[in-house]
Amino acid sequence: MSKKFSKTLDPDDWEGFRVQGHRMLDGMLDYLESIRARPVWQPIPGEVRESMREPLPSQGEDLDGVYRRFLESVLPYTAANAHPGFFGWVQGGGTPVGMLAEMLAAGLNANVGGRDQMPVEVERQVVRWMAELFDFPDSAGGLFVTGTSMANFIALLVARTRALGDAVREHGLAASGGAQLVAYTSEAAHGCVAQAMELAGFGRAALRMVALNERFEMDAGALELAIQADLAAGLRPFFVAATAGTVDVGAVDDLIAIGAIARRHGAWFHVDGAYGALARLSAELAPRLAGIEQADSIAFDFHKWGQVPYDAGFVLVRDGAAQQAAFAAPAAYLRRDARGLSAGSPWPCDLGPDLSRGFRALKAWFTIKVYGSERLGEAIAESCAIARYLADQVALRPALELLAPVSLNIVCFRYRGESGAADDQLNAALVADLQESGVAAPSLTTVRGRLAIRAAVVNHRTQRRDIDAMLDALQVMAAARLPAGVPAPSGPAAA
Repeated sequence: MSKKFSKTLDPDDWEGFRVQGHRMLDGMLDYLESIRARPVWQPIPGEVRESMREPLPSQGEDLDGVYRRFLESVLPYTAANAHPGFFGWVQGGGTPVGMLAEMLAAGLNANVGGRDQMPVEVERQVVRWMAELFDFPDSAGGLFVTGTSMANFIALLVARTRALGDAVREHGLAASGGAQLVAYTSEAAHGCVAQAMELAGFGRAALRMVALNERFEMDAGALELAIQADLAAGLRPFFVAATAGTVDVGAVDDLIAIGAIARRHGAWFHVDGAYGALARLSAELAPRLAGIEQADSIAFDFHKWGQVPYDAGFVLVRDGAAQQAAFAAPAAYLRRDARGLSAGSPWPCDLGPDLSRGFRALKAWFTIKVYGSERLGEAIAESCAIARYLADQVALRPALELLAPVSLNIVCFRYRGESGAADDQLNAALVADLQESGVAAPSLTTVRGRLAIRAAVVNHRTQRRDIDAMLDALQVMAAARLPAGVPAPSGPAAA
């Protein structure tokens, strides 16, 4: 016999639901409060993975039972980027404040694509704050998106419209009249820049990958030469993407020099600042980003150094009218009026491709309001200080070798043993050992042809003791893998 439900999907017993809701909230707060006592990561048991192969349920289950399933089968087996020992990728740790804000946003269930409503005003407030932070004009445009991959794509599309005019929206790249547009970024740029060129119809062949200097930054001289060569070949440079915090080693391009080159050639100057751009919040680190205030657009993630829960990407465009020109698409069902719910134009859907949009801005707004820019900046500066501590510890241990300068918060190093001979297979095994131990979770990358252990310090919870725990565990695991008769590496050498 089928179970009877009310005509809505609201609970029949609001009081019982309220008790269960408080239990679930307390459970997540307990998780965050005690997260240091948990493993960073642990493999998913076969039976747990298999339990997610069940067929579509035709009948509902008790909320408490589903929650218990979550506690048993989901919560213990996440990547746990909220853990202070998570170093593998550039992912923020989130905060309890952001978690509560996300709950409020889910309760409102606002579609922030447009219309005259306060969730849109909250997003506009954050846009104004970011324009202030980066010294952009009041007329700047901005938009919350999933992440910097989408933000970079949006910036590229705005640059494309500026280069080719409104005709590009009607005729695509045929609007170029046969002129071939080319773009530039560095060899260390994130792969999403090349993907954006694909999605925008230019293709990867139209993207010049500029060589790096000895600091792993885009070589400004090489950029100038590449542009000159393309001009001589009859091509049209239109887009230059610098990076503030490269994905592999955390380098910051010379934004002043690159911006000057872009402007001299009439190209759009974009900064991919996925995590590094928010270093602007730190008085100590802000000078490292000199020149970013001259950008035509900046892409970054609040869910990285901003510690806002996923997802909360953001694009900031100097010329808000140019952003609107690239995306606004009037339609009868999106009629705008001077009064009523259809007022408040332009709407966020005029600034990007999404019409249905969640209330991402609320968790960023709460985070900034509760913590303030100074405290957030101090947390960012502290993560860089901890990264420098890791680099110092690597230098003190004869068995380890630093592979790149530490510009911000990413440290690339490797185990080379007492003999100085590094082995890629061994380093890959040691990273897997660390991850499976639950002590720490670094990742792997390649730095100038050499496999590196990559530790990104992003989480505001990370402390020096977490660095010590990772290095001590690495030492023990390396000793266990050494061939018989080979001496184990010693601890930190005497200064």
